[in-house]
This record gives sequence, structure tokens and C-alpha cells, in this order.
Amino acid sequence: MSEFRWDPLKNNWAIIAKGQSRRPQDFLQQREKIEISSCPFCNENESKTPPEIYAHRPDGSGPNQPGWQVRVIPNKFPALRIEGELDNQAEGLYDRMNGVGAHEIIIETPDHEKCLVDLSVEQIAEVLKAYRARMLDLRNDSRFRYIFIFKNHGIEASANIPHPHSQLIAVPLIPPLVATKLNSSREHFQRKERCLICDLIRQEKNSKIRVVRDDGNFLVYAPYAARFPFELMIAPQEHSHDFTLQTDQKLLLLAETLRNTLQRMRAVLKDPPYSFILHNAPPMHLRWGRPDYWASFPSDYHWHIELVPKLTRTAGFEWGSGFHINPTPPEEAAEFLRCADLSGN
Repeated sequence: MSEFRWDPLKNNWAIIAKGQSRRPQDFLQQREKIEISSCPFCNENESKTPPEIYAHRPDGSGPNQPGWQVRVIPNKFPALRIEGELDNQAEGLYDRMNGVGAHEIIIETPDHEKCLVDLSVEQIAEVLKAYRARMLDLRNDSRFRYIFIFKNHGIEASANIPHPHSQLIAVPLIPPLVATKLNSSREHFQRKERCLICDLIRQEKNSKIRVVRDDGNFLVYAPYAARFPFELMIAPQEHSHDFTLQTDQKLLLLAETLRNTLQRMRAVLKDPPYSFILHNAPPMHLRWGRPDYWASFPSDYHWHIELVPKLTRTAGFEWGSGFHINPTPPEEAAEFLRCADLSGN
């Protein structure tokens, strides 16, 4: 029988459709490919992008020329622009503000044919260091209330340029879904004086049935109320509210975890399209008239990564009700990934 399951972090319900459980082979799909004649993200095409704002250049080469391993550039066609003032106003019962923000591209490798999973642990760690560096820089701008890091892999996951890259978007307000997690975490801490995600990690480690990987540093598990088949969460087992506090050594361990997880997903689901989102605490800027605004972050929030393969489509029932129907119970998804044959990776 199907089950409704409650997620205390996202503050919503999901339907786990046990009676129609789907196995990995049921999700295999013919992947679309994008052919482009000249990729602007490739090595020796640096002049086709805006000037870089960060780069890892192990050979000591100069800016905006070959020799980089990771390169960060402003998006040439940004959703939000960094120039201007917010000009927050009311329009009757509505509100509006100018589209001020930041939109950047993190080019993960100069090699067009490689995916993130194909990179070495050290190379993935450099990508994570680029995330950290850009978040630290942009949080100095008091207009920005939240900084998103996300990656879309495959055209089915809205990656319109096939060259491996991630994106960063800084926004001048707390997004509603993020605010839900922040509020859930704060309310849990106020009731129990414990971090909600620390409690979730402890419970998942004890039960083991939804754990995919546990190296003692980062836990990879399928959430109890997973909205999508093979949805995963990656979280540090040591409490930390802020990704930017991770040392180089911690980022190396996270890179190993991320690579291993993507290898498992590729082995089981044959390189599916996916998205991942890095959920971090917002910058702790003082707000006029609200001196205690989100001041409890260090105690009650816990940064984490959500990794979601794009295997199903959201339809009318999901859009209209907010209930997602997951045809693969997370316990089964975790077992498939836990037992993945990684010999071919």
C-alpha cells in the first residue's frame, strides 16, 4: 500500500507509491545530446566569454587565457544583474523590486568531453573551492540575502550547454523554500535544543536502511519522504551551518563523497540527467529594525546538498496539490545505489 510520509525539514508530505515500485531499469532513457560548433567554455575560447572573476591556474598562467583548471565567469545572459538598487515598492496589494543579483558560471574543467564524475577527487575539490571563494566574496554585498550554488547535468535537467559547469545566483531575498527549511530548523532547535539535520543524520545512521554511503565525515542517504525516485541528501556529520567554513581537507573529503555518489548513480541509472543544489546558511547581514534576524544560524542550521536525478515529470496532481508521488521507495533506491557495481568507473 502507498504511504504518505512527512518531511520535518521541508515541512511537506510526499506519497511513496509502494504498490507500483519502479526499479532502475524502468527509468533508463535515451539521453538527448546537444551539438554545438564552438563551445565558449572550452580551452582556448576564453575570449568568447566575459572576463573571468576567479580561476584555478596550476601552471601560473595569466587571466583569460589557456592554462586554467577551473574558471568562473559572469553569465553572459544573466537572470539578475549586479548593477543597480533594489527600489523595493508596493504596487497595490503586490510588491516589486528591481532584478538585482549576481549570476555566475563555474566552468568545472577545460575538457568538453568530461563530466563532473569523470574528474579526479582533487579536481572536484578545486570546483568546491571555487564555490567557497565566490560565496565568500559575494556575501560582502549586503544587498544579497541568499546565494545559490546549483548544477544541472544533461539537457533534460535544463543544461543548455553540454560543457560541464555549475551556476551561482545571488538574490536579494530569502527564497520561500529556503525560508521553510530555516524556520523548520529554528523551531526544532527551540523545542529540543538540537539541530534538526543532526537528528536526521543520527536516525539514518542508526536505521541504515536508507544510507548509501557513510565514511564517518559525510553521510549520503535517501530522505525518508523523498519526493523523487533516487533523490539523495549529502550532509556533513559534524555540525556546520556554513559551507564556506569547510577547510581544504574537508572539501577533499566532500569531493570524494560526491564523486563516489555520482559513480553509483551512473552505474545504476546509466548516467541520468540530474540537478544538485547546495543549501547553505544565508549571509548574516544586520537588518534594519531586526537585530536578531536569523541570529541562531550557527546553532540550528546545517548545510547540505540535495541531489535529484531527473527521472520523472511533475504533472497536474503534483502542481495542484504540492504532493509529489515517488514510485521508488527510498529504502529500495538506497539499496540499489549501495550495492552498485563500481568496477566500470
